[in-house]
Amino acid sequence: NTVMAAQMTDAHRRFLQVLMSNGITEGSEARKLHRHCCETDKVYYAHDKLDDFISTINSHLQPLFMQIRKGISEDDGRAHYAVVNLAETEVTRMASDYTEIELELFRKTMDLIILSENGFASSTDILNLADQLKPKKMKKKEAEQVLKVFVEDKWLSERNGEYTLHTRCIIEMEQYILSNYQDAARKCNICHSLAIQSQVCESCGIGMHLPCVRKYFRAQTEPRCPKCNEFWSCDMP
Repeated sequence: NTVMAAQMTDAHRRFLQVLMSNGITEGSEARKLHRHCCETDKVYYAHDKLDDFISTINSHLQPLFMQIRKGISEDDGRAHYAVVNLAETEVTRMASDYTEIELELFRKTMDLIILSENGFASSTDILNLADQLKPKKMKKKEAEQVLKVFVEDKWLSERNGEYTLHTRCIIEMEQYILSNYQDAARKCNICHSLAIQSQVCESCGIGMHLPCVRKYFRAQTEPRCPKCNEFWSCDMP
């Protein structure tokens, strides 16, 4: 592509800075931030051009192996934005923030979540793993603390003692998860991004995000699998 990348302005830099310090930013917040940055730095603001604004930033981030990525929340289907480090999307990104044993707990938790039917792991199951960690076991109390930190840092989210991967984690680790869990990781049949919390067709095994299931079946008189056309037997979310 010979077209010169559009100029980065102070508005772009400000936007990027806030995005990086947030870790993850919900779509409507990102739109507000876009406007705020353009107005603050007296840069032309077009309300429907957030994606162009972001691709300008991305073209300048490319040599740094970084990228602002858009992902969808598995709970409500809303868009989110996160800055991803392409040079080390692996769990290595986390290695600077956590000890080896904490990372081990995270990996094991991720195993449980991804290998589960519905994309959740119970705190009981996770805490039972703490006993088997190598090189040393982790006490339950300690493991509970570490899980709390993973939730605060937006790697995991928790509801009533059930843990799943946070939207930020899914955006940042999609490639890692798809390549490390080839047999278990599913892409959503509707939106084609990684689906952790999903419903699965009992006949052919495809998966769909819950918000995608809701949208897809809204228009249909009876729910049938988009791939094999068998009756969709899961409860509507």
